[in-house]
Amino acid sequence: MSPRRRRSADPSGSRTRLLADGPSPGGEPEGTLPDSMLIEHGAGGHADEDRLRRDAHVLRDAETAESAQAFEVVPSVDGEALPVRGVGKRASTSPAVTEASAGTPYTFGVVVLTQGKRPEDLDRGFRSLLAQRGVELDVICVGNGWEPVGMPDGVRTLALPENLGIPAGRNEGVPHVRGEFLFFLDDDAWLPDDTTLLRMAQMMRAKPEIGLIQPQVTDPSRDDAPLRWIPRLRKGSPEHSSTVFSVWEGAICLQRRAFDESGGWPAPFWYAHEGIELAWRVWDAGYQVWYRGDIQVAHPVIDPKRHDEYFYMNARNRVWLARRNLPFPISWAYVGSWTLVQCLRWAKKPQQLRAWFTGWRDGWRLDPWSADEEQKKLSGRGLLAMTRHGRPPVV
Repeated sequence: MSPRRRRSADPSGSRTRLLADGPSPGGEPEGTLPDSMLIEHGAGGHADEDRLRRDAHVLRDAETAESAQAFEVVPSVDGEALPVRGVGKRASTSPAVTEASAGTPYTFGVVVLTQGKRPEDLDRGFRSLLAQRGVELDVICVGNGWEPVGMPDGVRTLALPENLGIPAGRNEGVPHVRGEFLFFLDDDAWLPDDTTLLRMAQMMRAKPEIGLIQPQVTDPSRDDAPLRWIPRLRKGSPEHSSTVFSVWEGAICLQRRAFDESGGWPAPFWYAHEGIELAWRVWDAGYQVWYRGDIQVAHPVIDPKRHDEYFYMNARNRVWLARRNLPFPISWAYVGSWTLVQCLRWAKKPQQLRAWFTGWRDGWRLDPWSADEEQKKLSGRGLLAMTRHGRPPVV
């Protein structure tokens, strides 16, 4: 299937700059929401390409064959055992570890997007990444309107001259990392288990029809994880695994080919609902999207301070989801159902509804596509696949 848009694997195809660690020439821009929401890039020079070809960090648990111990991690999805293999030196923190022969390496391109506002959290996330066992990592820190400095050994940096928003910023990092799998990690999230990436990669190797996995999100210091972290209408237990049709975007793993064939993150969105479109497009590309309740990533529980911009973006992007992806009359049914939901939910909060309907109107008025995107809606096959798995895209 031809993708809607292709991310160039040529590092010189972007106007972004790859930076060595060093002092930042200026402060940290806050990043305002531009009127057009679209930013184009010109061609870059070959010097950046040379820097990008520096050796990526390769995480190995054993330096010699004599010290290496092969192991097999056997994750399960609601009791279903999956064969997985890797190479390790010490006992895994996961409960099921047995000896096995080493297989093909599990290679990951890892993209961490940040504005540099949470340096301690960012460092914690990198340490948890570099502690992952049985995988080979190519890690890049993308500074969204910020020049990343002080990165640990093995983490390369990419500075974006402007804040492009979250989806577009993540997209910018993808052409600069190599690997069979992609992993996106927010700068305030981390991996509490050292076989997290291995287990997700092994599931997708064993079941290649699975293109995207979102783990369970927890806060180790609390037991009141918000239900919004479970991407299901009927939430159920957070430990229950299932197919899903949206994802919490802070820590997700994809087969790289599924990302490429789906077209990547919806760049114009800036933030809000980009995890819904990515999941829909992965389904449309012929893959499944899974929530893994038996694999955890960590993220602090933060009381979201809702403001007018949040309500505006929530509504505008909801309309854009329909316009970009759904044929008529499904698009109208989708927007209509969510309009009714929001009116009922916020009937006693007119200030929130006022901002929401401003975004709703702009969702119909503004162009939801980037200049370089193929304006292609979901196929009948994709709509049927989601419906067959329990979520027709009308709610």
